[in-house]
Amino acid sequence: MAVSSLISRLLGVFRDGILANQFGAGQKLDIYYAAFRIPDLLFNLIVLGALSAGFIPIFSGLVKDFTNPEKNDNQEAWRLANNVINLLSLFLAVISLFGIIFAPALISLITPGFSAEAQAATVSLTRIMFLSPLFLGISGVLGGMLQSFRRFFIYSLAPIFYNLGIIAGALWFSKWWGISGLAWGVVLGAFLHMLIQMPAVYSLGFRYSLKINFRDKPTIRIGKMMVPRTLSLAITQIDLLVTTIIASGLMAGSLTVFNLANNLQSFPVGIFGVSFAIAAFPALSQYAFNKEKLEANFSSTLRQIFFFVIPSTVFLITLRAQIIRVILGSGAFNWQNTILTMNTLALFSISLFAQASIPLMVRVFYARHNSRTPFYLGIFTVAVDIILCLTLSKRMGVTGLALSYSISNILNFLLLWTWLYIKVGNLGIAKIVNSAIKFGLASIGAGLTIQLMKIAVLPIIDMTRFSGVFIQLIVAASAGGVVYLVLCYLLGSEEVVTFINIIRHRLPFKTHHNLDDSGEARGL
Repeated sequence: MAVSSLISRLLGVFRDGILANQFGAGQKLDIYYAAFRIPDLLFNLIVLGALSAGFIPIFSGLVKDFTNPEKNDNQEAWRLANNVINLLSLFLAVISLFGIIFAPALISLITPGFSAEAQAATVSLTRIMFLSPLFLGISGVLGGMLQSFRRFFIYSLAPIFYNLGIIAGALWFSKWWGISGLAWGVVLGAFLHMLIQMPAVYSLGFRYSLKINFRDKPTIRIGKMMVPRTLSLAITQIDLLVTTIIASGLMAGSLTVFNLANNLQSFPVGIFGVSFAIAAFPALSQYAFNKEKLEANFSSTLRQIFFFVIPSTVFLITLRAQIIRVILGSGAFNWQNTILTMNTLALFSISLFAQASIPLMVRVFYARHNSRTPFYLGIFTVAVDIILCLTLSKRMGVTGLALSYSISNILNFLLLWTWLYIKVGNLGIAKIVNSAIKFGLASIGAGLTIQLMKIAVLPIIDMTRFSGVFIQLIVAASAGGVVYLVLCYLLGSEEVVTFINIIRHRLPFKTHHNLDDSGEARGL
């Protein structure tokens, strides 16, 4: 799971590089990202809402034998899966049909700043992309079945194939069909996401049948359980929609720059923030009302997140020019695009500590059976983000959107922490602050080292060539990483010892976690 997740994210970065190389940060990619928004919203609200909230636990409860599916004792579970597939497919087909028919009205709402020609092109791409939620919906149910049977390998490959489909659209389909090829690449990726999981599910004993039972009790339970989860996801989706609306009125390429920079800064958030939070959730749930053990688990996990995320902030800020130029800065992606994306990435990065911490903090609320508070706080911070976006984007353009995003995430972090402090206790704040100071000092040392190494290698490389920029990036990042680890060790950081032990014993390859909330890091 860990290796596949990393490969998928690297492919996502590679995908963005191809898109930037082929089209640059201009109107064409703005159209692509705007067209992606509504079909992606449909997938997030309906599919992720239903599956992460209810399908897996209810389906797992009906499975009688995980180890030997050939015994054919799981007919009740197969009936539920079949019913969910049929109902979900019917619902998604109807919604997608309405989306295709009313695409012009929907696009005019979310891209008011686009010209009539650009809106027409966005409508065309949106109609094509409305095919993808159906494939992803079916794939989501298949993936839920594989997770329930502990078949993680094939399930973990699906996102890789999704990105491969989009890459195929950028490399080949776009040459034949222009920008519409990107939309067909998304559809192909969604189809491959579904197709790769079919043989594995079939081998478990599932057989599809065209039957629908609207009164099936387990299905009704899933429907009831998905409501609060869908509402929580809706907050993020509304925020993204508003950002799209505002960005459509800025200079051409603003929406593209926002998405490219956001994808890059999401990399450490997804790997460290979400992954650590998911891994810690069972322990948080077990000790939710045991103050001492809850504090120990929360403090330990948050300090591990900070150990990776605080230096990631420094690395992204000090090496942003090299990162952007190596990944995106070629072909149609010119120097002006690079500068704008660099500045946007830097403003995103200042809130990495908050973005990576929020998934863990929210799970403390969930573990204590309180899903309302993070929901209400989320609504408030999204409202603040929207107000800031409207204000700052007029003065700063797309960089104002990134700054608004960072401020609202830091505010959300502070509100969640304050509420937990009042209701639960300090949650080991002294140790957390002590560790954060050590990580901060070590990161400053790493940042200074990076700046020095960037200058030191200049006489021996050609910065006008890709190879020169790449060498500068690798040398400076490697030196900064070594200095960070050494300084953490000298400062007596417990987390660096834990990190070394993890590397030594390769624990990520021996421990498997059910990544039931993988949708939170779906940006890549």
